[in-house]
Amino acid sequence: MSDLTTNIEMLNSHLACFRTDGILNLIGGESRPAASGATFDTSSPVDESVICPVAKGGAEDIDAAAAAAKAAFPAWRDMPALDRKKILNRIADLIVERAEEIALCECWDTGQALRFMSKAALRGAENFRFFADKATSARDGQQLQSPTLMNVTTRVPIGPVGVITPWNTPFMLSTWKIAPALAAGCTVVHKPAEFSPLTARILAEIAHEAGLPAGVWNLVNGFGEDAGKALTEHPDIKAIAFVGESKTGSMIMKQGADTLKRVHFELGGKNPVVVFDDADLDRALDAAIFMIYSLNGERCTSSSRLLVQESIAEEFEAKLIERVNNINVGHPLDPATEVGPLIHKVHFDKVTSYFETAKQDGATVAVGGTRAGDQGWFVRPTLFTNATNDMTIAQEEIFGPVLTAIRFKDEDEALTLANDTQYGLTGYVWTNDLTRALRFTNALEAGMIWVNSENVRHLPTPFGGVKSSGIGRDGGDWSFDFYMEQKHIGFATGPHKIPRLGA
Repeated sequence: MSDLTTNIEMLNSHLACFRTDGILNLIGGESRPAASGATFDTSSPVDESVICPVAKGGAEDIDAAAAAAKAAFPAWRDMPALDRKKILNRIADLIVERAEEIALCECWDTGQALRFMSKAALRGAENFRFFADKATSARDGQQLQSPTLMNVTTRVPIGPVGVITPWNTPFMLSTWKIAPALAAGCTVVHKPAEFSPLTARILAEIAHEAGLPAGVWNLVNGFGEDAGKALTEHPDIKAIAFVGESKTGSMIMKQGADTLKRVHFELGGKNPVVVFDDADLDRALDAAIFMIYSLNGERCTSSSRLLVQESIAEEFEAKLIERVNNINVGHPLDPATEVGPLIHKVHFDKVTSYFETAKQDGATVAVGGTRAGDQGWFVRPTLFTNATNDMTIAQEEIFGPVLTAIRFKDEDEALTLANDTQYGLTGYVWTNDLTRALRFTNALEAGMIWVNSENVRHLPTPFGGVKSSGIGRDGGDWSFDFYMEQKHIGFATGPHKIPRLGA
């Protein structure tokens, strides 16, 4: 990675077109301002400067995008899978070509550190390649014999779908949702988060440059209460894939009820990392720190609750305090930076409100708990100790670089604490006792669990949570289960007896 000065110079060259033209919607293959003519500004959390104006889409824009997606659907659905595969692989190629631009723009728009975002575009390309390869088998089914019928199953794309993506790692998460939709044969209306619209526009441009037919992928910027609500209620949109807060997921489900909208939700988490006294403590320490302080703590799978066994807690927390104090907070385009600014003042205010809450609840602010600097939305990596699981800081998703440490006596108490939350996205278990690991993970209420590891994503595996952490699974064929309908066809194998009524 280049130095900070060079990265800023390259960023400015990439932003020049946005500063001139702003970010427009993309509907039916055409760039358009919002039908109302309204715009809003997207600003960098680094220094609060305006990046560019953005089209503020509303119901009329969503209606136009849905109509374009509906019109494009039959041809895209019926396109030979090999041809769809070629287009998706071409999208991946162009993502790689523009990886530097994507990373720099994402850092400036979101505050994420370049050390993590430098690989975001490559992960996005990997998502497209993975689902490109699966496009040719998306419609595969089964042959199920019965005494009188040969039963055949297949899958067909559900139709135009809405994709609503969040502001944390928005580029990668957009590819993660849209690539399988396109591979399945669906058309898409994408509404990115209003806090981070830059790379969504770049991605849509890449898709059309790769040869994606007009109307297959439509982009409408705007706010949840306007464009988002219109999308979730639109009768031509057959399903909604959403990544974000659990409260918003509940609202989307209500809004889509009248049109019986299928939904896939990847929601919040208050994920435990459970460290037993027989674990490799150095590796557990590395993983616990990485999973809460990387990506500014703004990740649904972060290990935001540290459950550590009493017999090792004092030593483990001492090492933890030393390491957290050494985390480098700084400009996200500086290669040395480990934690950048939070996305926006609204989120900064939310995260920092928990510093006082922790003190009121009786926890100790062992590290951090303050703003960093006086410009931009920077906070010090924070550690709360002497916490109990009934405290607000142990129950609510803070979604920042904030870790709450809780001690436990034995396995039974650890399991009770781990499950005592409304969420159930991920869990991390550190132990060298295999039978304990099997026993504990079987009883842990989480959709994804890693043993003696941080979150290491494997694309064919299912991704999703239980309880308030989500509905449905992404990854491999699980993605197609959402974007496609199962179809059964029974062929009679002979003149079996048919009941005769009224004969």
